[in-house]
Amino acid sequence: MQMSSPDHLIAPAGLTLPRLWNKGAIAALAWLVSAAITRYWPNGARDWPYSQLWAEINVTIGLLLLLLTVTYRHWVTALPRLRVAAAWLIALPLLLSGWQLLTAKLLVLPVPFFAPPQALLQVFHDDWPRLLDSLYHSLSLLVSGVLLGTLFGFIAGLAIGWSPRVGYWMHPVLRILGPLPATALLPLCFFLFPTSHDASVFLIALATWFPVTVLTWSGVAGIDQAWYDVARTLGGNSRFLILRVAIPAALPSVFVGLFMGLGASFSVLIVAEMVGVKSGIGFYLQWAQGWAAYSNMYAALLLMALLCSGLISLLFAVRNRVLRWQKGTMKW
Repeated sequence: MQMSSPDHLIAPAGLTLPRLWNKGAIAALAWLVSAAITRYWPNGARDWPYSQLWAEINVTIGLLLLLLTVTYRHWVTALPRLRVAAAWLIALPLLLSGWQLLTAKLLVLPVPFFAPPQALLQVFHDDWPRLLDSLYHSLSLLVSGVLLGTLFGFIAGLAIGWSPRVGYWMHPVLRILGPLPATALLPLCFFLFPTSHDASVFLIALATWFPVTVLTWSGVAGIDQAWYDVARTLGGNSRFLILRVAIPAALPSVFVGLFMGLGASFSVLIVAEMVGVKSGIGFYLQWAQGWAAYSNMYAALLLMALLCSGLISLLFAVRNRVLRWQKGTMKW
């Protein structure tokens, strides 16, 4: 019997392996071209520190991709995500090359308002202690507020969806507080709370509380009454109905509220740190803007984006773990 070669396997997104090999070679070439632009294209106004290091990083990535392309038969079935990322591995060096040309080489985007990639690399290399301290304080503040907002939002949404009496009193509160941006309450919170940290935690919790409350309420209220009837027929009491019927059925909506609340909490986090704390990404952004250190500002924005992306990925992992019983029925 004739065995089919690995070249006839099908990669994700409709890529055959020979086509994947071609994409890998193109990606490696794109990274090497990006390194050549950084190293050999003359700078427009001044030499940027860490340009040599940035070129070496590009060369390293290009050579690594070339090695992976040559040896793809040995890893192609074990690293499916790398196959899916083939197109991005081509687009990313092209974007970085364009960024390099528009800033350091052709000066289309003027300095100091815009900076090339190696300027951000310099910030991460020289100012990493302050960035790490800012990341730690922002993460601790964000986690405290999101956990409190999620807890109270889940309890409130469950109570509203389960009890019409609670819903009667809570609906007006939601209608009043819901449309208000949490940052609008900033001056009042700094007056009511003893420290700026406590006020910031409350604002983040408030921004998380509203979407979690509304989506939990929607999830509980949307449960088919037949499920409750079946549970009562089998002898389930109110506690059983809440813990074993209402909460599991509402969890998909709860996670939607968590995703929405996490996005809202980041906006509140930056504003609160700009006003009331002495450390954090928001405070670092304000400091960088005050001193016209735009490279530091872009580095902080990139760090914030990575933090947000990491937390969303973590939340996806938790959702997949908690809702593994719904695998195959929900698409995200």
